[in-house]
Amino acid sequence: MRSFSVLVALGAVVLFGQPGHAKPVKAPTTQDSAAAFLRVYGVTQPPHGFVEFCNRETARCLEGASDDLNRPQHDKSIGELVRINKAVNAEIEPATDLEVYGRNEFWTLPVKRGDCEDYALLKRQRLMAAGWPRSSLLMTVVLDEKGEGHAVLTARTSEGDFVLDNKTDDIKLWSKTPYQFVMRQSYLNARVWMSLDPTKAVPSVPVAGLDPAR
Repeated sequence: MRSFSVLVALGAVVLFGQPGHAKPVKAPTTQDSAAAFLRVYGVTQPPHGFVEFCNRETARCLEGASDDLNRPQHDKSIGELVRINKAVNAEIEPATDLEVYGRNEFWTLPVKRGDCEDYALLKRQRLMAAGWPRSSLLMTVVLDEKGEGHAVLTARTSEGDFVLDNKTDDIKLWSKTPYQFVMRQSYLNARVWMSLDPTKAVPSVPVAGLDPAR
């Protein structure tokens, strides 16, 4: 969605306090478009709006351990992804955070209207309620076909990383979208974000149990 501004909070990556000044995130450069799965390059600073969301909604940002062995199989899950993506897209009217909440960059679960990240948060919630593991549903920041900031939900399946997007009812493998992928949540810790651009990663930041190669 056009109004989504890609902002990152200054300060510690793992310890969420009050956000400081923010700066734009530049486009990533080295993803392999033939790969089924996105590659991550290390820890990065989370979006400003996500930090505030987790401060307000702590229970929705539980760390969670990886449960890859229980990851839904593609042939069973793709229909559910399509159904929930389409339902939320039809249910929520697109509107900017400024229009709905009177401020920019406000992440929340929408009721009737919402921005791109709100669609993604609602899809994540509904898929988890349907039995999807938390670690398979990752909030993701991209630059869209116009080079503007946009948020989507990435669903990690046995067949690859699929994108749920409020711009389309189709479910696409990440490499089939027109987007440049900037960063996304870690599947090991929902409060930690991983860079999809090696020039923006901070691999030296210590995060217990976090594999920088994933």
